[in-house]
Amino acid sequence: MYANTRTSGTVTHLLDTIDLEKQEMLDIFETIRQLKAADMQGAVPQILKGASLAMIFEEPSTRTRVSFETAMTDLGGHALYLKPGEIHFGSHEAIKDTAKILSSMCHGIMFRSKEHECMLNLAEHATVPVFNAMTYYNHPTQGICDFFTMSEHLPRGKKLEDIHVVFIGDSREDTGIMSKETGHMCATLGLRYTVASPVRYSMSDLEQRKIRGKMELTGGTLRVTDDIDDAVKDADFIIPDVWTYYGYENEEADRMDAFMPKFQLNMELLNKAPTHCKALHCLPANRDVEITSEVMDHPTRSIVFQEAENRLHTQRGLLAWLLYPRLREANERLRQYTEGQLRQFLDTRCK
Repeated sequence: MYANTRTSGTVTHLLDTIDLEKQEMLDIFETIRQLKAADMQGAVPQILKGASLAMIFEEPSTRTRVSFETAMTDLGGHALYLKPGEIHFGSHEAIKDTAKILSSMCHGIMFRSKEHECMLNLAEHATVPVFNAMTYYNHPTQGICDFFTMSEHLPRGKKLEDIHVVFIGDSREDTGIMSKETGHMCATLGLRYTVASPVRYSMSDLEQRKIRGKMELTGGTLRVTDDIDDAVKDADFIIPDVWTYYGYENEEADRMDAFMPKFQLNMELLNKAPTHCKALHCLPANRDVEITSEVMDHPTRSIVFQEAENRLHTQRGLLAWLLYPRLREANERLRQYTEGQLRQFLDTRCK
């Protein structure tokens, strides 16, 4: 469990959704919603014109890279793809030095890190907002996207605060990234949350205490169980995630034995939930392993691909939320004056 490091100096970062207040999260949802509506009309406002975002990826990505890069372009800014091995990050240069240098050249830093401690180290020394684009501990941009998507597909007669969210799969401390992220979102929003995992892949007591501690303030509830049928019987949304991970190949056979078929999200299991219950998945998915193709591609019970599209709308909202208030905008008169001064100098000196 990690301490709240949301701010360093006067800078606000997006490191862990459990650090946000409920109203702030709802305001972020509204920002995303307005930008999505603008996009539907081809009218995304370029409120980040001239801004730049450094994007550091320690691992490959499809949705995160494309969504952040496209979002910056849509908002009038520019994103730079930076890959360890191609920059002096963490090996030939200390993380704190990279943080200071990128902060002096860019308006924000997006980081996908293997180690959560590296994310915290970067944020501690950055003087611009840092966006946590996933560590092996949590995934804030995905969590915000998931719950924004749920807010667009609420069951008839229910408000966001009424929903029951169920995670099925691995919730172990070192691997269950989305189980923790979903819990952090439920804790911030004050929702009912059930985690269904095999006992040996269950959420740690330490993580449960962290989630319940926030829920005591927001009114949410957490239940951890290995009874999958009971977990989903009144679920509004079900979220599975992958069962196997890079670096854990030696566990693959044991994991498949533990999860399959009981914890697979198939139509038989989905039909044990209410008929309005919808399936999500952060992707990439192992089709017909943790989730079946029949569920993923279902025309009414799946919102997996709506969720994937919302990564772009979510990134626009988050970039606007954290970067726009920090931008300095000169009026047109000052722009014309500085341009005139420079042109006059270059015209007389560069002949």
